[in-house]
Amino acid sequence: MAEPARPSSGWGVLHLFCRAGPAVDAAAVESAVAKAHDSTCQVVTAAILGHKADLCILALSDDLWHLRRLQSAVVAAGLDVATSYVSLTEVSEYAAGMPAERVRDRLYPVLPPRGMRAFSFYPMSKRRVPHQNWYELPFDERKDLMLGHGSVGRGFAGRVVQLVTGSAGLDDYEWGVTLFATDPDDLKDVVYAMRFDPASARYADFGPFYAGMVAPVGEILREVIPLGGDR
Repeated sequence: MAEPARPSSGWGVLHLFCRAGPAVDAAAVESAVAKAHDSTCQVVTAAILGHKADLCILALSDDLWHLRRLQSAVVAAGLDVATSYVSLTEVSEYAAGMPAERVRDRLYPVLPPRGMRAFSFYPMSKRRVPHQNWYELPFDERKDLMLGHGSVGRGFAGRVVQLVTGSAGLDDYEWGVTLFATDPDDLKDVVYAMRFDPASARYADFGPFYAGMVAPVGEILREVIPLGGDR
C-alpha cells in the first residue's frame, strides 16, 4: 500500500460528478462506496439534475490515497467522471478566536446533515481586477467584509448547512462551496441573499453550479441508469 498522504490538519475532499451509462455495474459502484466508508472515508452521494452529470460522489478522508482508490473503483465500475473538484477542509484566516467546537465542525464535519436532502455545489474565487482586487485590500478590511458575509449566512441557520473547502493550489478555483438544505428553494434563497453582500457583489467570481438530491448511491443508480443497464 502507498504511504498515507495526510493533510497536517483537516481532511481531503473530493467531488466526483459522474455520468452513468447502461454499462455501469451498479453493484460494483455500491461496493466501492461501501469499501470507502470502511477505510474511514465519509461518502455522500447525490442525484444531479440537468445535463452536467447524473450523480455526485462527495468523499472526505484523512488520507488522499483513500480518495484516489474510490475514484479508481467507481471508474472501473463504469461511471464516467464528467468533472471533479479537489479541496481540503479548512478554517478561515478570519476566524481567529472561533470556539473549538466550530473549528472542529469545519475541519472534521459530519455529513450529510440530518434531514437536509437538497444539495448544491459551486466553486468560487476572489476577484483580481483593477479596483476590485481582493488581495490588495488590508487584512482588517477583508476580515470585516467576511464577518458581514458570514452574518448573512447565519440568517439561514436551521435551513442551510454549508461546507466551504479550500482549493488554492489544488484546483481551478480557490474554494469549493457545498450546500445542504431542507428544501430546494433554500439553496436559491441563500445564494441570492449572499449575492448582495459586498464580499460577493464586489469581489466574488463563481464557477458552474450543480444541484440535486442527497440519497443512497443504490437508490440513485436505480433512478439514473438507462433502461437495460445493470440494475
